[in-house]
Amino acid sequence: MAYRYGEYQEGPDPLAPPYDVRAALDEMGDAILSGSTPVHALRDLLKRGLPGADERRGLDEMLREVRRRRRELRESGRLDGTLEKARALLDKAIGQERAELFPDPSDAARMREAELDALPDDTASAIQQLTGYEWSSAAARQTFEELRDLLRREVLDTQFRGLRDALANPDPAAMERVRQMLAALNDMLERDARGEHTQQDFEQFMAEYGDMFPEKPRTLEELVDILARRAAATQRMLASMTPRQREELSSLINQTLDQAGLGEQMRRLGDALTSRRPDLAWNTPERLTGDEPLGMGDAVTALEELADLTQLEAALRQDYPGARLDDIDEAAVRRALGRSAVDDLDALRRIERELEEQGYLLRRRGKLELTPKAVRRLGETALRRVFASLDAGRRGDHDQHDAGSAGELTGASRPWHFGDEQPIDVVRTLVNGIRNGGGRAGGALKLSVDDFEVAETERRTAAAVCLLVDLSYSMALRGTWAAAKQTALALQALVASKFPQDAVQIIGFSNYARVLQPDELAGLDWDMVQGTNLHHALLIAGRHLDRHPDFEPVVLVVTDGEPTAHLMRNGRSAFEWPPSHETLELTLAEVDKMTRRRATINVFMLAADDRLREFVDEVARRNGGRVFSPSAERLGEYVVSDFLRLRRAR
Repeated sequence: MAYRYGEYQEGPDPLAPPYDVRAALDEMGDAILSGSTPVHALRDLLKRGLPGADERRGLDEMLREVRRRRRELRESGRLDGTLEKARALLDKAIGQERAELFPDPSDAARMREAELDALPDDTASAIQQLTGYEWSSAAARQTFEELRDLLRREVLDTQFRGLRDALANPDPAAMERVRQMLAALNDMLERDARGEHTQQDFEQFMAEYGDMFPEKPRTLEELVDILARRAAATQRMLASMTPRQREELSSLINQTLDQAGLGEQMRRLGDALTSRRPDLAWNTPERLTGDEPLGMGDAVTALEELADLTQLEAALRQDYPGARLDDIDEAAVRRALGRSAVDDLDALRRIERELEEQGYLLRRRGKLELTPKAVRRLGETALRRVFASLDAGRRGDHDQHDAGSAGELTGASRPWHFGDEQPIDVVRTLVNGIRNGGGRAGGALKLSVDDFEVAETERRTAAAVCLLVDLSYSMALRGTWAAAKQTALALQALVASKFPQDAVQIIGFSNYARVLQPDELAGLDWDMVQGTNLHHALLIAGRHLDRHPDFEPVVLVVTDGEPTAHLMRNGRSAFEWPPSHETLELTLAEVDKMTRRRATINVFMLAADDRLREFVDEVARRNGGRVFSPSAERLGEYVVSDFLRLRRAR
């Protein structure tokens, strides 16, 4: 058979490796371990852009470019350029006519001069009165026709971008074709409103009139969007003028369209566009501060682009609930910032999408959460940070990828049983296979399940670990909350990777205490409440130790204040500052229970208050545990080192 090889055409390459989002996750992890939430960490990453070799612009850089472009447009010119130019041409035509009439002594000449003297100050009204005027000067007649051509082109350009250039030298046939296009467009919109429109109808329309639409829309909806945005910009231009300017320009637009035979069709089109896109800012004024007068078409183009940039700026800020990169209009990005910005946006969208598809992020009820997979990686990152700060000669531990989690080998072996985690004794397994007749003439050895033996190891004592972390408001005020969260993640990762036989429980406490699950640690935030209820936290920790009576108890407490709350008999929290005698008594009673459980309590205090020091000294005296006073930056190092010391001692 003959085979042909080529590029796969049926979609994404099925053999391509998954997109590497680990660098992006680690960037988020740095922010999360510093106290940020997952949603803010992702938002900050997307604002900064991609790190490393595949560096892409972030949303902040795009936002700066959008704002710079808005400033340029606002300073590009004035909106009354067409009125100014029309007035200048009108004055020129009247001046040329007066120059022709002045030497003529006839009464007819004086009558025409009187007619010119009676013209209103309003430009639109003056042009309307001069429409049927019989010009004596050929030059004046030509100037007036130039004025009418200007208005015709500018008015049509406010609705159809680029039509001004197409009608630079209009003839009756060209204007008739514009009328036919408008009639066909309105008929197509009415058929679409009745549900009778087809894509074939649109393609036939574009085949006949596509040269009038330089944007090259592919569907009727795209065409409606193009025309509606431009029509809305025209209305904003009128709304941005003074009342007198608005009245003059509106009159010029209406009489120009009526004289061209387009008035009725344009009004039909305007009504259809308004009803289909009511979401556009149709009458919102906009201020342009430049000195250069702009024609109507250029002014509408500037206002249309300003409206696009305003919407794009709101989408790029991503500062509203449930914001996603899919909310950003790719076409608006292309129009405002170019093709390269679209590529940058696609790269950012891919990160957001891949973090979810590869199981690192989860959206639940509109809220972004880290999955257990992401939390494990963040825990490993936190643990690497802690180990990096530990002195190698002092800490007694290091990364060793070829070591198992069991104890030291004893030199003995035993038959393998289902569920055994000890290493396979290869030599004795092969010997058993040979003894049991597994050898074959071809030299291959066939092993059965009964042939396998495992190497026996020393029994490693399991520990029941309780880490009690203060979540009170003072932790955030003192800037120690991020270090506490990072320490909890690091300890969770250490136990899961090095001591899987241990039972670890992390307990957070403020006015109440609660057990913190591993997958909620990274997104955890401090509680904006009053109270440091160590009494409740020790109660929960005691239950955990009681569920593991054969495990060695390990209790670690991270706090920045003495107990100020306790749990009452009715289950409610009682807060009092300074701490009440009852709060201290109940908390120390739980300390005494821990002592009777043989659980040593080591306290890591993150503040140097006299009250706190007095309390922890009393805990150490009653329990025999140790007191540490690390800085926030070294908290993880102290906690992990102390845990490893306790595990080695046992």
